[in-house]
Amino acid sequence: MRNIVKSLLVGAVLLKFMSAALAQVAAAYVVADHTTGYVLAAYKAGEKRQIASLTKIATGKVVLDWAAKTGADLAQQVVIPQQAILESGGINPMGLQPNDLISYRDLIYAALMQSDNTAAATLAYYVGAALRPEGGERMRELGAIEAFVAQMNALARQLGMERTLFVNPHGLEPRKGLQPYSTALDMAKLTAYAMKDAAFRFYVSQKERKISFNRGGQVSQYLLRNTNDLVGTSGIDGVKTGRTAKAGECIIISSQRDPQITQQGGTTLVTPRRLNVVVLGASDRIAAANQLLSRGWTLYDQWAAAGRPMENQAVQR
Repeated sequence: MRNIVKSLLVGAVLLKFMSAALAQVAAAYVVADHTTGYVLAAYKAGEKRQIASLTKIATGKVVLDWAAKTGADLAQQVVIPQQAILESGGINPMGLQPNDLISYRDLIYAALMQSDNTAAATLAYYVGAALRPEGGERMRELGAIEAFVAQMNALARQLGMERTLFVNPHGLEPRKGLQPYSTALDMAKLTAYAMKDAAFRFYVSQKERKISFNRGGQVSQYLLRNTNDLVGTSGIDGVKTGRTAKAGECIIISSQRDPQITQQGGTTLVTPRRLNVVVLGASDRIAAANQLLSRGWTLYDQWAAAGRPMENQAVQR
């Protein structure tokens, strides 16, 4: 018992020291155990900030939740609407045009892997239209994309993301009106929820993906490349990057190690080991994420050795 208490005290001191040492790598960050949500390291975790295209984690998850609930076929093709082009803010790396045909599945890949705003807006347009009749009177009065954003915010409330507001499906800050915001801690909650979904994990784990769209009867191929350069390194299998002038460089990564297997009498216990790292407002998001992940695993090992206590978190939830 004395050794456990000593480990806890040492761990708490080490958490404070490491958080101070890492404070300058980003404007805000959180390193959390995926399974329990335990916060191993944090800096300004509850501060409201712009999150840029990290927003698309919510976009993708709302679409996948809708498809799982309704049995929608993600191979179904939809027409790129003019509104999606206007909504995208000019971020349209595939060069999609109104009336192009493309599947829901390829739109999800494009939004999550290459951060395509036109893809995100198109998903919001069609899924929002499908969600609108299921909502209350207020939801039915909204436009399709507005209804989708309302569902994004409903998901945030469901997950306890109390300091988050989504205003569009892609994360660009509007020139006027309500501005989007979230916190590192809230985005850690969203990441934990999203990465529990095997389908979502598959989308964000791809380094490259060839997709196609139909324009005037001619099928064109396009090779997507994941904007998250860390995918495939150090056990990292997701999740998303973002960048705007206001948000700075942002990234969320999720890293998995082999599970811990222990014997207790005749029982075999298998404990998953996965860390989620949220980085907001970094000057170099890749360097920051790598540094925080390395520190995170050190802290995780100490926390696990102490019996994974839920007290003395780096931030109060």
